[in-house]
Amino acid sequence: MIVIRSRPLRSLIRTAVPFVIIPALAVLGTLVFDRQKHLIVSMAAAALALLLFVTGFEKKSTGTRRLVIVSVMTALCFAGRFIPVLKPVAALTIMTGLYLGAEAGFLTGAMAAVLSNFYFGQGPWTVFQILAWGMIGFFAGVLSGQLKKDILPLLIYGVVSGIAYSFIMDIWTVLWYDQGFSLSLYKAALISAIPYTISYVVSNLVYLGLLSRPLGEKLERLHVKYGI
Repeated sequence: MIVIRSRPLRSLIRTAVPFVIIPALAVLGTLVFDRQKHLIVSMAAAALALLLFVTGFEKKSTGTRRLVIVSVMTALCFAGRFIPVLKPVAALTIMTGLYLGAEAGFLTGAMAAVLSNFYFGQGPWTVFQILAWGMIGFFAGVLSGQLKKDILPLLIYGVVSGIAYSFIMDIWTVLWYDQGFSLSLYKAALISAIPYTISYVVSNLVYLGLLSRPLGEKLERLHVKYGI
C-alpha cells in the first residue's frame, strides 16, 4: 500500500480528484470519447478514486486494514444493486464515509459503480455514477461529526443524497441526448425523473433507518479496534 507523505500533495489530490478531474472525465467521456473508450475512462476514474483513498491515511498498516473493510462494503454495494427498486448502494456508501472517512466513502461508491456495471453494462453513465455515489460517500465523511450525533441529520442527508444523485445523473442524460448542456432540457429531464428520484430518497431512508445503528456499531468497533 502506497503512502503519500507530503501534506500539500495530499491536499491537492483530495481537492482536485473529486471536484475537478473526475467531473472533467465524466463530461469528456460523454462528449468526446467514442463507445470503445468508455471502459478506459471508467477505469481511469476508478484509479483516481484509489489515489484519493491513499491520501486518507499516513501509515501503511492502517491503510491496508481500511482497504479490507472498504472491499467488504463495496461487495455489499455490488450485491445490493441486484435488489429490485429499493437499492442500498447509496446508504452503504454513506455508512462507509461516516465511519471510515471521506476518501473511503468515495472509493466505495466509485468501485460499486465500476464493478457492478460489468454486469449491468458499462457506458458513459458509469463515470457519472462514480462521481455521484463517490461524492455522496465523500461528503458523508466530511460531515460525519454532525451526521453521527442523531438519526435525524443522517436521514436528512439521505434525502439530499437521493436528490443529488438524480441531479448528477440527469446531467449525463442531457449531455448524451443533446451533445451539450441545455438548461431547459435539464429541467425536463429532472421532471421526468421524479419517480426515480423518489425511489432513491425512499431507498436511502429505509436502509439508513435499518442499518445506521447495527452496521454503525460494527464499523465503529472496527474503527476503534484497528485505529482506522
